[in-house]
Amino acid sequence: MTSRARKLIGLIVLVAFIFVYALIAMAVGSRLLEDAAGWQRFSFYIIAGIAWVIPLLPLVRWMQKPDTPIN
Repeated sequence: MTSRARKLIGLIVLVAFIFVYALIAMAVGSRLLEDAAGWQRFSFYIIAGIAWVIPLLPLVRWMQKPDTPIN
């Protein structure tokens, strides 16, 4: 698979994942932190805003692999 194709597929998966992740994080945050203090909400959303990177690291590494030469 070419680097260009991997990047296109990765971009589509990445955008879809972030969209779904954001919806889930908002739903969980609004439900769990309904009566929480402001600093607790802030902390949750900071952590949730950074945590999406961890599951996507393998995808980004896969997207950045160089093309294999054709023999």
